[in-house]
Amino acid sequence: MARSSTSTRLTFAVLSAAVASFSILQSLVSPVLITIQHDLNTTQNTVTWVLTAWLLAASVATPLMGRIGDMIGKERTLLIALTAIAVGCLVSALAPTIGVLIAGRVIQGLGAAVFPMAFGIVRDEFPAERVPSMIGGLSAVIAVGGGVGIVLAGPIVQLLNWRWLFGIPVVIVAVVALLARRYVPESPVRTPGRIDWLAAVLLSGWLLALLVPLSEATSWGWASPLTLGLFAAAAVLFGLWILVELRSRNPLIDMRLMRLPAVWTTNLVGLLFGAGMFPVYAFLPEFMQIPRTAGYGFGATITAAGLLMLPMLVTMAVGGVLSGPITPRVGAKAQLVSGSVLSALSGASFTFFHDEPWQFALAGGVFGFGLGLAYASMTSLIVQNVPAAQTGVATGMNANIRTIGGSIGTAVVSSIITRQLQADGLPYESGFSNAFTVITVISAVTVGLALLVPAVRARRTPDAPDAPELLVAAR
Repeated sequence: MARSSTSTRLTFAVLSAAVASFSILQSLVSPVLITIQHDLNTTQNTVTWVLTAWLLAASVATPLMGRIGDMIGKERTLLIALTAIAVGCLVSALAPTIGVLIAGRVIQGLGAAVFPMAFGIVRDEFPAERVPSMIGGLSAVIAVGGGVGIVLAGPIVQLLNWRWLFGIPVVIVAVVALLARRYVPESPVRTPGRIDWLAAVLLSGWLLALLVPLSEATSWGWASPLTLGLFAAAAVLFGLWILVELRSRNPLIDMRLMRLPAVWTTNLVGLLFGAGMFPVYAFLPEFMQIPRTAGYGFGATITAAGLLMLPMLVTMAVGGVLSGPITPRVGAKAQLVSGSVLSALSGASFTFFHDEPWQFALAGGVFGFGLGLAYASMTSLIVQNVPAAQTGVATGMNANIRTIGGSIGTAVVSSIITRQLQADGLPYESGFSNAFTVITVISAVTVGLALLVPAVRARRTPDAPDAPELLVAAR
């Protein structure tokens, strides 16, 4: 029986609240890393793991929970993800040490399943003609949520303290979970199978073996036996993971989908977008808070740094909202290329023009608009080119790859910035300049990859719903 328009609007509103709850946590702690570092008496390298550990957990949880959602139902898995977010926030809010805080962030990262579950539920519940605009709306919420976290951090810390950055979300997520139980219908599409736990372990292993030396190489030495040994272990575990996935009857990440041109090219773009986006979220507020006595920076408060990021937030919303309506006219690929170009231009601006706050605000606005377009178009390209039964896995794969890129990018940029420190413990300006240069190069490569994404549409084969579709050029 068809659902009423009021019912579908409530479903979409709840899904939007769910993805917003998680996306805000992406960046909520970014402006307060320095505060947390001093409060918990730790180092800058270690406190960066508050971000990196979250990204690592999300990288593993996204495809794993996406697979579980396709098996047991997306609504049920959405509730599990929301519960993980609430529990992780509670642990983080009460954390007495940096180790416990990082553990809480790992638990929060398990909630990354809200992204593929939300996209899958939209695919299941909304008419086909409305799916692109709904996907664009959710993508805008995700992008804006990250910006909202940066803006809200300052007032919350100023009025209360940094622990309330996790305490307040506990209540909000609990309410969202209750609403999801009431207004999100159970999944009509199920895919039987089992979980390949070996693949999950190998994925966790190679990511951890890669991220630890990327973060610690400045103190260990890039040529030290420990650094080289972990890089070698990451390569071996990565190869084993690919081999297991290819041979598995129930792969964590379905490599058959990666053979589709529109999927593998879009996922590569997502990897590099993540590698550029998350470091901007993480380290732009830090640059703004550096005191001018260091020879650079603006000496901004946490609140002021958040306000300087506000143009990025606004343009993200605009880009994401516009994406759906303009897709029938300009296509998702054109938006992806445009978003990549804007990202590269803003990265170059961060590199060469960072003497005044307005320069960061302007470049951030350009970056945000490109990000809003790119997020929506990437998801739309994936959703339109995979079977309905594999929506959770495919969108989870794309979100996962972006998160993997973010974890790698954050670790690399952190290593560059902290490679040399001044006597007072602050990074040199050259560290930030070099980091912005790396982000610019990543964005420039992203443009080239975005041009390789084929403009395609899916043709469904009714007798083989679980097989990848034939793809027909939409030109």
